[in-house]
Amino acid sequence: MTEPISRIERSTALFVTGGDATVTALVVTYNSADSIGGLLDSLRTEAAGTTLRVVVIDNDSADDTAARVHEHPDVVFVEAGGNLGYAAAINLGMERVDRSDAILVLNPDARVSAGCVEALVAAVTEPDVAAVVPLLQDEYGSVSPSLRREPALLATAVDAVLGAYVPRRPRALSETVRDPKAYATPHDIDWATGAALMIDADAARRVGAWDERFFLYSEETDFFRRLRTVGRVRFVPDAVVVHTGAGSGSSQALQNLLSVNKIRYAEMYHGRLWSTAFRLCAVVSEIARTGSASHRATLRVLVDRRRWTHLPSARQRPVEGRTGMGTVIVPAHDEAAILARTLRPLSDLADRGVVEVIVACNGCTDDTADVARHFPGITVIETSAASKTEAMNAADDIAMFWPRIYLDADVVMTPKAVTDVLTRLTAGAPMSARPRSRYDTGHSSFLVRRYYAARQRLSTFDGHLWGAGCYGLTEEGHRRLGRFPSVVADDVVVDGLFRGDEKCVVLTDPVVISVPRTVATLRTVLSRTYRGNTAVARTTQTSSTFRELLRSVRGPVTAFDAAVYAGFALVGRRAARRVVDTGWARDESSRIGS
Repeated sequence: MTEPISRIERSTALFVTGGDATVTALVVTYNSADSIGGLLDSLRTEAAGTTLRVVVIDNDSADDTAARVHEHPDVVFVEAGGNLGYAAAINLGMERVDRSDAILVLNPDARVSAGCVEALVAAVTEPDVAAVVPLLQDEYGSVSPSLRREPALLATAVDAVLGAYVPRRPRALSETVRDPKAYATPHDIDWATGAALMIDADAARRVGAWDERFFLYSEETDFFRRLRTVGRVRFVPDAVVVHTGAGSGSSQALQNLLSVNKIRYAEMYHGRLWSTAFRLCAVVSEIARTGSASHRATLRVLVDRRRWTHLPSARQRPVEGRTGMGTVIVPAHDEAAILARTLRPLSDLADRGVVEVIVACNGCTDDTADVARHFPGITVIETSAASKTEAMNAADDIAMFWPRIYLDADVVMTPKAVTDVLTRLTAGAPMSARPRSRYDTGHSSFLVRRYYAARQRLSTFDGHLWGAGCYGLTEEGHRRLGRFPSVVADDVVVDGLFRGDEKCVVLTDPVVISVPRTVATLRTVLSRTYRGNTAVARTTQTSSTFRELLRSVRGPVTAFDAAVYAGFALVGRRAARRVVDTGWARDESSRIGS
């Protein structure tokens, strides 16, 4: 068993930054701040016995990955200029190999064990060997089933039905090698998961570049296939790499891409009949697991080839002078009925490249994604969990531009409001901003209209980001936030991060907020709002709101409105205290078809 990751000690050995090196290690990072330091420490220990160059290629991380790498001044750091994908980043790294005998490709969440690099070098210099792979273990020392066989119809069909069940089935009936004996001795293999791979430098030149048509997944299957045309690929169990498996993260979009890229690979190397049968096996696999919303989402992608164009792909960081103004992110959960009215004003901006618009469909069971795809220029992603904040994080992962506006799916924002807010955020001081807001009470009952009439008079709400159904952040402001936390009141969380001079309300077209139609639905909304606010720091005190409510009274009408407001607020707070957890409990009455 290898040493636990936490016990790896930093060596004082130096990496080579130029000239000759026995091995050049290439590491592709993407939001890898939590893991890259451990990998570099483990490689530094290996550098004591091997002349080692380390090149880190960063796919436009939004976290502190660059800072963690810069703690190691003898590591070559390459900015990809965007999220180009794994294969393209590796190709960038290959340009920095210089004179090396071998190239070691590693995931940032890997750790090389003592003697690993030396054992791989010894194996890759054997006659006719093009590449070698180590034994992968998890952080607890268990062997990871990393070896694979070339995809075949029979094995794919059986895997579709059985998955990981019956692991000791005959080798012809599974693509994954699960026999423990296969992980005990060196032998030739077809391919292996790409977390760790050493390539002979001459073989790498003969094979050529990694195929950049694979943004992520199957690029290693393709590269191993081409490696086998110039030499053998060997498994070396004496070389051990600890792999925690956190490298590229997980999302519905990535799961969809994994399945689709297997089909793309099949279509590259096989005829139409074979690849059609392979695709059918993939569809059967998802049908067999339709009890899971995630597998149902993947199934929809596999059967509808039009959806493939919306899967994650290379995204170049915009060049100054040729950028969009910013990005608008619209998280949407089962919003098919009303999403069109939100996207209609934004579509022209998106189609002309003025603004990037991403609709992050999360846990949808209706046609929300199809509605969004109807609008030209709109980017659509899908996640399996019905979580607004997870959806916004997923959209942040692929978004290209700053600043960014986060817009609720039931809130209408004009093109002028979008461009004015983005311009204000680009111009200078505030790190956060939102437009003015107004309530659409045209379909609401009398008491609901009086509640919002009173609320509209309260200036308490004017200085905060919450309550408008949208807010914008600069890149610097977003760094203060990091990832969106799993809370209901995300706007309250964001508002609490900034001082008064760091946020503003832009005097532009107001966003239009559709409000509840009935007393019962308003009570539901207020109960949810107060319940969500209890999970975060409060930015407005009840006493100050009450004092301003009294000051808003100017006669019988405003007095009546204030009384209605106070009554609803009291009822909503009491309901929030009584309810333990009812989920989102959103207002459906305002979601009328568009």
